[in-house]
Amino acid sequence: MASPRFARFQEADNGDHWPGFVDALATLLLVIVFLLSIFVAGQFALSRALTGRDEQLAALNAQLAQLADELALTQAENTELELRVSGLETERDALSDALAMAGTQTAALQAELDAERELSEESRRALMMLNLQIQALRDQIATLNAALDAAELRAEEAEAQVINLGERLNAALAERAAELAVYRSDFFGRLRAILGNRTGVRIVGDRFVFETDVLFPSGSAALSNEGRESLRPIADAIIQLTDEIPADLEWVIRIDGHTDPVPIRTTYPSNWHLSAARAISVVNWMEQLGVPSDRLVAAGFGEHYPIVEGRTAEANARNRRIELKLTAR
Repeated sequence: MASPRFARFQEADNGDHWPGFVDALATLLLVIVFLLSIFVAGQFALSRALTGRDEQLAALNAQLAQLADELALTQAENTELELRVSGLETERDALSDALAMAGTQTAALQAELDAERELSEESRRALMMLNLQIQALRDQIATLNAALDAAELRAEEAEAQVINLGERLNAALAERAAELAVYRSDFFGRLRAILGNRTGVRIVGDRFVFETDVLFPSGSAALSNEGRESLRPIADAIIQLTDEIPADLEWVIRIDGHTDPVPIRTTYPSNWHLSAARAISVVNWMEQLGVPSDRLVAAGFGEHYPIVEGRTAEANARNRRIELKLTAR
């Protein structure tokens, strides 16, 4: 007969663990359902925020177009006023010349009349006519001066309006630039989360810097398999960003190629050619992954913009790089 202690051990080890396992699975399922509910709520809030932002951008675009139309209309009025002022000045100068000529004629006639001491009726009528003409010319000049002053005043007002519209336009453009900065910050946050602490990738200012030793074989512009895979998540982030940024906001991903100062000894004529070819290889790979071509720009800088001074092996390795930057077109 088994002892009581051995009997309890057998009862505990009879394999009846199933109810506890079911409870654990049910608890895990509730946690997963709760997390999915939180994710769905977050997605709904994010969708509403993006919808509100699109409406604000549409309103800003309409305001920007209205300001541009007002600026063009004011500039046209200003040009017309300048033409009128020029015409009035020319007419005033002509009348001034005529007045001077009439004054000369009057002085001559007056001298003749003083010399003869006797004025004929015809001479008196001529003198009277000249005096009337002189007075009429003076009246016309006064009218033209008044019109010129009014035109100059209107020109000053139009210029002030042009300055005001220019300031408003600059403010609107600055606001668009701020919108792009928001997307740039979001893009950098995503890339930073994707790349993490990956070796050979770092952030310098507003650029992501890839050491070319990670992407290309030495002296070559052909992407390695490791380099292609390193760029794949970045291309996915750019495609997602393309779907989120409004179509009327002009932006591009600029891909810059840089080399070290060591003279090239391959089929490329110079480091200029190698840096440009590497940047173009990255652009071509991005296009194959689905990034729109009109959102990509390639540029080669050779060895002329190092980020580390010196010619040591470490400095050369850091200066051989590919840089990605989100910027306005």
